Amino acid sequence: MDVKLPRLAEGVESGIVVNILVAEGQEIKKDQPFIELETQKAVGSIPSPASGKVSKIHVKDGMEVAVGQLLITIATEGDSANVSAPARQESSRPAEMKPDSQVDGGTRLTKAPDPKAPAADYRYESKSGAPPPASPSIRKIARDLGIDLTRVKGSEAGGRIVLADVRTYIQGLQRLSFQEPKERTATISKPAPSRESIDFAKWGPIRRERMSPLRQTVSRRMSESWTTIPKINQFDDVDITDLLAMRKKYSAAYEKKGQRLTLTSFLLKIVAGALQKYPRANASLDEETNEIVYKDYVHIGVAVDTEGGLIVPVLHDVNKKNLFEISKDLHELTEKTRQRKVSLEELQGGTFTISNQGSIGGSHFTPIIYAPQVAILGVGQGQAKPVAIEGKIAIRTLLPLCLAYDHRVLDGADAVRFLREIITGLENFSEAEVKLK
Repeated sequence: MDVKLPRLAEGVESGIVVNILVAEGQEIKKDQPFIELETQKAVGSIPSPASGKVSKIHVKDGMEVAVGQLLITIATEGDSANVSAPARQESSRPAEMKPDSQVDGGTRLTKAPDPKAPAADYRYESKSGAPPPASPSIRKIARDLGIDLTRVKGSEAGGRIVLADVRTYIQGLQRLSFQEPKERTATISKPAPSRESIDFAKWGPIRRERMSPLRQTVSRRMSESWTTIPKINQFDDVDITDLLAMRKKYSAAYEKKGQRLTLTSFLLKIVAGALQKYPRANASLDEETNEIVYKDYVHIGVAVDTEGGLIVPVLHDVNKKNLFEISKDLHELTEKTRQRKVSLEELQGGTFTISNQGSIGGSHFTPIIYAPQVAILGVGQGQAKPVAIEGKIAIRTLLPLCLAYDHRVLDGADAVRFLREIITGLENFSEAEVKLK
């Protein structure tokens, strides 16, 4: 029985092997975990679909595997032929690939690792029939541009294709299109040089540390967001002096019930209401159909700083919960995230994100939108500052805010109104909402 990687969740098409739990020749039982994968920041195990003996392991630690890719082979009793695991139906999506003739207008050109030397003989091949590893956004870009991803050589771990690889490939096509036929033939025939690696050790002692799968995921997704979304940053400050006094007044009552009343809890409550009043901030852009997708649910992601890197778990249906329920869910989800026990489902479905750096320090900062969301709120550390109130100077605690938003969906006026709604809510938070019943 050939066991292939099943489709784990909507939009998840690959994962990084972080731990192989079996060895060749080892007996394995049905539903016994045999491998651990990291997929979009969640670490989970894959169970065996049958009992038998592990006859072959086809992957290694640190390797990136795509949906439908062969993981292990199990010799089962009475097995006379390879039988695909239940994941077989989800093995690949070849319909996204374009014929060679549509790639470059007739020039049978393949991946160009370097703009000056495109390589004509590269083609991705997989014995399992899986497509080249790439994120959904990269597949969509390739589909829109008519690019065959099997011709694009990925530069990330496991041959994963990122935006820079697609850009390099296109630059190679452009360069070739301006060359004379003889020059083009000569260019294609030249071997592709490897990417230049800087020898930092010649200036002094260094040490190298391989990027963790989590850090690679964060890096890839942030790069894609930064280069594909036209982002605007809206800055403002909110006076949280009264809010902090209210928090101090009721903190002990919350702690008696085993919960912490934090500023993030207040933010979640207010932001949820603002998202309902301004639904465009809670929407997503479907570039395939040129439609704005409005969501009738409010699931807010909260950036959590962990030892392995930044992870964004999602609190679901925040608009339906009171402050105590929000505080409880926030605490539980944060602890699970820091212990790397958060599930893949708890990392998906977010409609908006809050990144609160106030506990660390700092003032205004410009967060990167967590696609396919269209906005994110960056929160700095509150600071005591002199403020003019009715002609008199008073010392108040001001909290710096930055709303980063996708200008394709939100106009500037809408973004300002949305941010002002958050500010008004924080400055006039109802004490009745804080009291425990």
